[in-house]
Amino acid sequence: MQTPKSILLHLDSTARTGERIQLACQLAETFDAEITGLPCTLSALMLYPFSVEAAAEVVAIMQRLDKAARDRMHAAFVAHSAGSPRMHWAEPEPDGHWGFARRALYADLMVLGQRDRSDPLDSELPGDFLPNVLVDSARPALVLPYAGPLGSVGRNVLVAWKETRESARAVTAALPWLRKAAEVHAVAYGEDAEASLKCLQGYLRVQGVHAVKLHPGGNRDEDVGNKLLSFAADVGADLLVMGCYGHSRAREWVLGGATLSVLQSMTLPVLMSH
Repeated sequence: MQTPKSILLHLDSTARTGERIQLACQLAETFDAEITGLPCTLSALMLYPFSVEAAAEVVAIMQRLDKAARDRMHAAFVAHSAGSPRMHWAEPEPDGHWGFARRALYADLMVLGQRDRSDPLDSELPGDFLPNVLVDSARPALVLPYAGPLGSVGRNVLVAWKETRESARAVTAALPWLRKAAEVHAVAYGEDAEASLKCLQGYLRVQGVHAVKLHPGGNRDEDVGNKLLSFAADVGADLLVMGCYGHSRAREWVLGGATLSVLQSMTLPVLMSH
């Protein structure tokens, strides 16, 4: 993958939005990129659908709530962008996360945040925002955890390898980080783990990524998500690279076990691609 030049940043009103904006600023400087900050939340009318049939003055109140939320996000964006000319505000799309996924088609990378169910403003987002955006856009995403400090990203990278198109796309998206990293680890699980890791090592060498440390994880591939997070902590990784897996069921996207585990329990930034 070429260095990301167009990055779409998700904005909401949750507590970690400011840190997400600051990290996007760092990415803009690192990769000489342009950042578009796009708010995407549920409108008050969707949060309180009973108001649609209420008096006009109630609907007006809902609209004022939406404007207040939008103004808070804009103020946070301006404050944390620190005047960077690379940071650009975009007005919210009228069709919510569908519009966000559509805008992502024109970006090299998305920057998203992990859901924090304890945040009082978490209800601003639909429950399936992350999987829908990841799958519908088919664009790589850097997903940031809601807990813990956000320091440098990409100095010590762990690649979760599997011989699938999703994993291959994630590795390709991660090449700008992998080429700059001080350490690169690659782990795989299953019967052919060692052989597939050696093939990956050869591919990365051609791409200018050298001295990759290989870690065959054994023949058992159960509970891979939690194994990955534990191993990332063991090697001190500050970025996990992995494929995003899911399938369609009754017009919903249901995430695979490892993907769901990581998105629920992640302790470090994760670069994902479907």
